[in-house]
Amino acid sequence: MTKKSLRVGIIGASGYTGAELLRLIAAHPHLELALATGDSMARRRVADLYPSLATAYPDLTYSEFDLAEVSGLDLVVLGLPHEASMKLAPQLIGEVGCLVDLSAAFRIKDATKYPEFYGFKHTQTDLLADAVFGLPELHRHELKGAPLIATPGCHVTAATLALQPLVAASLIESTGIVVNNVTGITGAGRTPTETNVFTNIDSNVMAYGLLRHRHTPEMEQEIGAQVTFTPHLAPMSRGILATCYARPAADCSADRLMATMRDAYEGEPFTTVIDRPPATKSVLGSNTAHVTARFDERTQTVITMCAIDNLTKGASGGAIQSANVALGLDETAGLATIGLAP
Repeated sequence: MTKKSLRVGIIGASGYTGAELLRLIAAHPHLELALATGDSMARRRVADLYPSLATAYPDLTYSEFDLAEVSGLDLVVLGLPHEASMKLAPQLIGEVGCLVDLSAAFRIKDATKYPEFYGFKHTQTDLLADAVFGLPELHRHELKGAPLIATPGCHVTAATLALQPLVAASLIESTGIVVNNVTGITGAGRTPTETNVFTNIDSNVMAYGLLRHRHTPEMEQEIGAQVTFTPHLAPMSRGILATCYARPAADCSADRLMATMRDAYEGEPFTTVIDRPPATKSVLGSNTAHVTARFDERTQTVITMCAIDNLTKGASGGAIQSANVALGLDETAGLATIGLAP
């Protein structure tokens, strides 16, 4: 395979995940950007909106979506709102080699959850059934050759990597699990809101999505357990730290927890089991997840943790990792394993 041999289109490339995709594609040895659409930013230079991309894309401008220009591309990534992705995907399946969706439109297998958690009825249930969940650590085999990939939510990636091996090994109870996540402000998107303006986020930490956060059914689907999920917005640009609490099973021990995590992630290129508590700065800008687990014998509580970069492993990097698998490329191509620290 020659360098830069697969042509890629990003539909909805003007948001933070789109910018992260552009950054990753520029460094990818086998992907070549063919187009980046952004209807609200059409004809505006990418480098004007994101000066960090000026060297890689000095003349690239956002274009308006045109199905004819997308048809025939090897890889297309959708960075659109959930309903928009649901409606567009049927037009692209069969027209492009691999379609990767960054929205939640094809993540949850139970279509009845969409009205409850997302406020719309799912009208593409056949595609929903066929979509592969884009977490290679759990679904690598199904991802090979997949025409439609549903990239996980960032909170879901962190919580699933922290919890799923322990649930699968029956080391923790599958009910009463508590997931507390701290997330960076880029998770709220690029559009200014009351939540993400500087005066409201600076020196402030706030919980949101209490009891009904949209990622809850997706977490439960992938973890295989019931969870109570509360995310917290913190004044940092990027990162997620998941701290999860569960009741131990009868044969649980500190040694078995860590041994199970190490066995689950042995040979995984991006998920590393560490002995110390993970930190978001350690994975900044990388596609790496750092996980660990502890057993508090005094309170009979299991604590399991995961740190990721919400824009990389939690979104665009995870999308590229899954696409690499689907397209038969080296899974690690174009993706960093080392965080930007200090």
